[in-house]
Amino acid sequence: MNLTEHYNQLYKTSSEAISAGKYAIDSDLKKEADSRFGITLLIRPSDEIKANIQLFINEFKKAEPEQYYYPDSDIHITVMSIISCSEEFQLNQIAPNDYIQLICKSMVDADKIKIHFKGITASSSALMIQGFPTDETLNNFRNKLRENFKSSDLLQTIDSRYTISTAHATVMRFQEPLHDPKKLIEIADKFRDYDFGEFDVKNLELVYNDWYQRKNTTRVLGNFGLR
Repeated sequence: MNLTEHYNQLYKTSSEAISAGKYAIDSDLKKEADSRFGITLLIRPSDEIKANIQLFINEFKKAEPEQYYYPDSDIHITVMSIISCSEEFQLNQIAPNDYIQLICKSMVDADKIKIHFKGITASSSALMIQGFPTDETLNNFRNKLRENFKSSDLLQTIDSRYTISTAHATVMRFQEPLHDPKKLIEIADKFRDYDFGEFDVKNLELVYNDWYQRKNTTRVLGNFGLR
């Protein structure tokens, strides 16, 4: 899959829809507590990149202050959604150590992962930073995880919603009607090719998380250092 084309297509479709007022509001964001939980393996961007992302977020906050913006602590790239968030799942249904061992086994060749954050894209309800792995390491690692989880008897829902192949980070979601959808897209256009920088992934986190990856409800189950 060509990531650039994928992001471009997504942006074209979504930005046209948003400009026309055909966007989606996520009403669950306003709820005090989210009862949908799952297990995710993720990457956190470097502090330098997070600082660049906050500059970008600030531009949007001026125009659309009522929307939901991800704080630094919650910004992430999903490597693999191992158990999709749902109200049915609770941590006591699994033994986290079994998952940690299987991830370690899958990491044998995943030594260096480098991600370049360049430009932004959108969905009908969110804005995302475009992430580009600089080689096939992340892809190969994901395939190894799929293979190992699917041949194990561990509870998992890998690829049940969609097959993950991007490396984006969601940074804003719509929780209220937009003041000016066209203005939002004008600002977004300015950042279409903005270079947020690249970083070497130092570690991966296995977390028990809610739908929005909020820090106060997230529990880190495992930490995996990369060479």
